[in-house]
Amino acid sequence: MKKVLIITYYWPPSGGGGVQRWLKFVKYLRDFGWEPIIYTPENPEAPQTDASLLKEIPEDIMVLKTKVWEPYQFYKHFTGRKKADKIQTAFLSEKKNTGLAEKISIWIRGNLFIPDARCFWIKPSVKYLSQWLKENKVDAIVSTGPPHSMHMIALKLQQEHRIPWLADFRDPWTNIDYYQDLMLGKRADRKHHRLELKVLKNADAVTVVSPGMKREFEEIVDRRYTLITNGFDAADFLKNRIYQKTDKFSLAHIGSLVKTRNPKELWQALSSLAQSHTDFSRDLEIRLIGKIDYFVGQSIEKFGLKQYLKEIDYLPHDQVIEEQINAQVLLLFINRTPNAHLILTGKLFEYLGAARPIICIGPIQGDAAQLISKVSAGLVSDFDDVKQLEINIFSYYQAWKNGEDLSKKIDNSRFERRNLTATMAAELNAACDR
Repeated sequence: MKKVLIITYYWPPSGGGGVQRWLKFVKYLRDFGWEPIIYTPENPEAPQTDASLLKEIPEDIMVLKTKVWEPYQFYKHFTGRKKADKIQTAFLSEKKNTGLAEKISIWIRGNLFIPDARCFWIKPSVKYLSQWLKENKVDAIVSTGPPHSMHMIALKLQQEHRIPWLADFRDPWTNIDYYQDLMLGKRADRKHHRLELKVLKNADAVTVVSPGMKREFEEIVDRRYTLITNGFDAADFLKNRIYQKTDKFSLAHIGSLVKTRNPKELWQALSSLAQSHTDFSRDLEIRLIGKIDYFVGQSIEKFGLKQYLKEIDYLPHDQVIEEQINAQVLLLFINRTPNAHLILTGKLFEYLGAARPIICIGPIQGDAAQLISKVSAGLVSDFDDVKQLEINIFSYYQAWKNGEDLSKKIDNSRFERRNLTATMAAELNAACDR
């Protein structure tokens, strides 16, 4: 069996979306002739902890760990946070105004810590893994980012040991939705683009999660890219409860709601429907599972929807699956950012696994909208199209009120994690043969 060294910052018991992709690949890689070996920090700054994910790791997997130094303790002290506070990703606002200390910290993060705050782990990791590789043979190396420091570790190892390297991008680099919020100077911006170019040119294989990301990378470096989307694990849904009808028309969103993902048109549409239809007002329930930006909470209050809101800060992944299965409708909000058209978020694929109808707000020609339409998984309305959104929501409400089964019978097998792992294993094989 071939061996692959996987360099990943996110690994159980870290929780959240970042850990799912390679945790699931690792779960099934042995079925396709690859023995995974994990390299991950011993003390990561993870926004969530989910011990339930430890059960997903196959027996006897080798996990290598070294300590990482990150500047977050200085950041917490500088901005007046507690030492135990979790650092949220994607600029999620926890209060109304961003203070001067916060702005200075963002500038420092963007201009001095390149490619990211994990940059101080690059040299120690290269030193540790170089020594380990002298005594342990592997057939390939994988790096998964962000954080893109993982790619820099792999790049140096590839150059030193001539081992085939696959760079996996779960999100873009210089076109990630919060790139413009980093307050980058010209020097820092040039360095980010230079490092991105270096990774795309030198990796033996590059995998991406959306068609839009593939197109944009092709404009940077004209080479072969392989699209391997995120997915869902059929085993997660088989072991959870079957859908149970409730007396509420529940709309559920899974994951954090940052400012750029605040669906103001949804709050307006729901407020209008609740005022116009007594039954809808009585039946409505809004379930938000995950961190909520301060400005999202403000919008909900502004439109008088607080009474319908059920807010759940964080749930272990197995409980998240239950929430998805038992919602009447699942909500998907595409970030209102310049790269909105290429966002194909991981939660969309778990929504497909739950087989509940999806209400999506985002560019109707974007990757997410195209996929939802292609597999008939739900309804999409463009940004600011409140009227169409009201029609979409009310159509599902009326069907639910009439006792119709809202579950979606779609062929989603191509998005099952085991099938996606087969594609990833084939890409690793191809990288080794080049």
